[in-house]
Amino acid sequence: MTTSSPSTLPSSGRDLVIRPLAGPGELDLFLRLTYSLDHELADDLATGRRLPQWMWVALDGERLLGRLSWWTGKAGSAPQALDFLDLDPGLSPEERAEVGLRLLETAAAAVIPAGVRPPEFSRYMPADWRDVPETRSVLESVFGVLESAGARPLVERLRLEWLPGTPVPEPSGRLEFRPVRDREDLVSLMTPVMEGTLDAHGKADLASGLSPREAADLHYDEEFEHCSSPRAWWRVALLPGSGEPVGFVVPARNNYHHTIAYIGVLPAHRGHGYVDDILAEGTRILAAEGVPRVRAATDLGNVPMAAAFARTGYATFERAINYVWDAPGASGS
Repeated sequence: MTTSSPSTLPSSGRDLVIRPLAGPGELDLFLRLTYSLDHELADDLATGRRLPQWMWVALDGERLLGRLSWWTGKAGSAPQALDFLDLDPGLSPEERAEVGLRLLETAAAAVIPAGVRPPEFSRYMPADWRDVPETRSVLESVFGVLESAGARPLVERLRLEWLPGTPVPEPSGRLEFRPVRDREDLVSLMTPVMEGTLDAHGKADLASGLSPREAADLHYDEEFEHCSSPRAWWRVALLPGSGEPVGFVVPARNNYHHTIAYIGVLPAHRGHGYVDDILAEGTRILAAEGVPRVRAATDLGNVPMAAAFARTGYATFERAINYVWDAPGASGS
């Protein structure tokens, strides 16, 4: 299925055409609505992280009423996330609900194979989105579309940023650090961290039936396997003298930014403030590379981790929200 025949919106009488982009040459059409990741689209298309057949529009004549797109971290892979879903703010809330649901259902039926659970939805938002009526209204329309299509909110997250010139604490001497030796070295430390994790994605993995080891393997494969940065940056934190592992940090570069991709303290060593030492070490490694910024994220409800980032000089610049489907197929697909 590549196009839909025109249909009429009951709330307005608008004629609606829903279809994928015909090719990269239609990117300007997609850009008639705006979002903070628009600047990444051309490169995503060039590298195969995004495909025209994953980028759908809802049109009333020449007017773009809605758009959505899936994304993947590696060319040739299946869609990994639904990270664009935008609706014309000039529409009424009722029209946004109708356009959005028709767009999502039509596109999902064409892109997501039958019996496959849809990829999660991810959206970046201003930190004050709840306090700006226009922004809140449009975002709540998007969230309403997702919920009508069978998704549920998983977590709201803080997006954090460290900038050059921000002081980084000097090593305290409480811990020593060594490079991660190999995959097994890191996954064996990630596994106990998964037990009792405060991270919503980690808890969801465990609730799905994965063991802590399976969840750690999955996270490694999805988050670290395709990092373009040297694995020599990754560190294991040790107690001086005994060499007992305390935790780890994964400074990395993803497709777009340098990040603290993962940080963990082993359960036996929590409650001693070691997270500050480990986070500072990861930040120092990236700062020494002269990077323009370091990005990170943590769940809004993970107060201890958010406080650790703040103590290390990271500022919240944005929020993110994730919605997930618990079963295959969006509503109506």
